[in-house]
Amino acid sequence: MPTILEIINLSAEYLAKKDVESPRLNAELLLASVLKTNRVGLYLMFERPLQENEVNSYREFIRRRGGREPLQYILGEDEFMGLKMKVNKSVLIPRPETEILVEESIKILAGIPEPHILDIGCGSGNIAIAIAKNLPGAKIISIDKDASAIEVAKENAEMNGVSGSVSFFQIDANEMESKFAKQFDLIVSNPPYVSIRDFEELQLEVREYEPVYAVTDDSDGLTFYKIIAGKSQNLLKPGGKVAVEMAMGQSKDIASIFEKNDLGNISVIKDLAGIERIVTGELR
Repeated sequence: MPTILEIINLSAEYLAKKDVESPRLNAELLLASVLKTNRVGLYLMFERPLQENEVNSYREFIRRRGGREPLQYILGEDEFMGLKMKVNKSVLIPRPETEILVEESIKILAGIPEPHILDIGCGSGNIAIAIAKNLPGAKIISIDKDASAIEVAKENAEMNGVSGSVSFFQIDANEMESKFAKQFDLIVSNPPYVSIRDFEELQLEVREYEPVYAVTDDSDGLTFYKIIAGKSQNLLKPGGKVAVEMAMGQSKDIASIFEKNDLGNISVIKDLAGIERIVTGELR
């Protein structure tokens, strides 16, 4: 049987040939998962030979990653703002950029004793759960059209101790207006913003494995901003705000959509790479 160090080196070489980013890191994280340890634990036992069952489990993980299945789906979890989140192919993998959306939402809601928030497109529940963890007293309604995503989000809310603060509903964004009315201080969303044209240029991991409906609107990438802005007047309290994540180059179009739907005081926030990533607006 190979040692831990030997199999990591071999696996990293294999993943590199398959054009997997950070092949060594991927190889180490996958083996750490098989051995139920962490990367530091691996370093402390590099010379230990693996057992046959460990090799077999690890080879299956490496095979899947070599086929470009996302690391997070293989591990079954990801981290978002320091919180562990269960993820599978029913939900979008949380991105670091979305942490900026949560941070901006927390700033917007600071000073409101019991803010009411509508999270459109819950996915894994990462946005709603992270807001709830950072704003005790917040009441959040999180919606998604997919029942499988709702189940994952509920599990994550329970795991992170915020089930009492977040309510999940399976409902299409086009129908939310009839169920909820003028009760929210903030609408927050990371909608499907990739245009159908740009979708084909995405990494194989995204195109082949993540839920397509959560990535692209099958149009110009602006469909859900129009829905959110158009319904905001009937969902927000007076002076309520909207905060959304976006793709690079969409800020002017989204600002125009907001203005046409009576959302003013528009702000654009950049991510750490200097890319415009978040747009906020306030109901006039």
